[in-house]
Amino acid sequence: MARATSTYVCQSCGAQSRQFFGRCPSCGSWNSLVEQTAPAADTRRRRPVAVAAEGAMPPQARRSEPIQAVGERPLQRLQSGYGELDRVLGGGLVPGSLVLLGGDPGIGKSTLLLQSAQAMARRHSVLYVSAEESAQQVKLRWRRLAEQQPPGTAEADGQGDGEAVGLQLLSETDLELVLQELEALRPAVAVIDSIQALHDGELGSAPGSVAQVRECAAALARIAKRQDTALLLVGHVTKEGLLAGPKVLEHLVDAVLTFEGDRFASHRLLRAVKNRFGATHELGVFEMRGQGLAEVLNPSELFLGSDEPSAGTATIVACEGTRPLVVDLQALVSTTSYASPRRTATGIGTNRLHQILAVLEKHLGLPLSRFDCYLAVAGGLEVEEPAADLGVAAAVVASYRDLTLPPGTVLIGELGLGGQLRPVSQLEQRLQEAARLGFRRAVVPRGSGLGRLAASLELQLLEAGGVAEALVQALGVNPAQGD
Repeated sequence: MARATSTYVCQSCGAQSRQFFGRCPSCGSWNSLVEQTAPAADTRRRRPVAVAAEGAMPPQARRSEPIQAVGERPLQRLQSGYGELDRVLGGGLVPGSLVLLGGDPGIGKSTLLLQSAQAMARRHSVLYVSAEESAQQVKLRWRRLAEQQPPGTAEADGQGDGEAVGLQLLSETDLELVLQELEALRPAVAVIDSIQALHDGELGSAPGSVAQVRECAAALARIAKRQDTALLLVGHVTKEGLLAGPKVLEHLVDAVLTFEGDRFASHRLLRAVKNRFGATHELGVFEMRGQGLAEVLNPSELFLGSDEPSAGTATIVACEGTRPLVVDLQALVSTTSYASPRRTATGIGTNRLHQILAVLEKHLGLPLSRFDCYLAVAGGLEVEEPAADLGVAAAVVASYRDLTLPPGTVLIGELGLGGQLRPVSQLEQRLQEAARLGFRRAVVPRGSGLGRLAASLELQLLEAGGVAEALVQALGVNPAQGD
């Protein structure tokens, strides 16, 4: 009988070691090595590789075929019942695909998938596997969520009898029983909540370990591909905000979605980190209410402040994928009481803020190095694109000069190190969104060529070649004067 040996497996990267270390030698994670018992190495002889005799014909391919001869199958996506979720997925769920949804505890992952499963059950067979909660707990949540149906469902359209006839519920943690249920029902969509709670009895490790997550995900992927079942997996996250389990889990699935949101705010943001069937820059916006998650059809309203103008506030139009969002930026510039001034940014990269402050000090002569600067994006949105540079510069200068931007003005443009304004992408969509929300002035880089469009939108287009010219047009005064 083979003698069992102890190995230490890293819960972050899956690396194995015969000796315990406080820090993983492969990925550098602290306190991630867990002892596991593994059988001794198999000493059986390997199957010999057949070698063709000299002068014999080489072996012929048996399974492969020319790529031109591979038959094509139309891609029929399944609608999830949520337009925001379909947008992030690239148009809907692809049969046979695996989608991993991660997020902080209590952010609403199970709520989103249960509501989506209830909506899809109107047209398709759906299996919901609850590995963390009992069937009674899921039934209570389902009853509460049934009071508010998402747009596009049969009940919302005045159809149906109020019962999700195609939704099957299974409360089980044993992987073998889950696979048997999938084989028997062959559903169009299956939800696994969560992948870290499933347990393969053939493995000696505990549920949630690297080996368990890897083997359970691989087994579910094989049956999903064979049956053309769209599989939605719920994944836990670590305290650093990364998906728990081995990295092979993210490589195995077809799409990785993250559900984000501030615990003090009601809105939730759905993003795609990886998507083999669509773009990865789309954004879905939801609002958590007492009866579940609801789609936000006009997300710009979440990120706009009050109508009363205030000093240090500027409005930009940021693009998340193909969706333009009108967002308020707030800046506060005050005299520092420290040897080194403080720079704090929420929603904007701190290095980006440092760069913009350096450009303003160099080209406008503002002594910002002697002032503290605080910057925040309204609504907790993360703005990463450089098109927000002009809005950041205007908010900082307006706070420093104690000026108020004229109401109804948006600022769009990337700021170069030489103080010049650079063009940005999707400017036409940004202007259309600003005009739809009632804005009447837009400061943009020179050479946009959208004067005719702006006239049709009743939008005054103010073009500028540099940051000084843009701020004069936006504020109405020369920000470089007064010191």
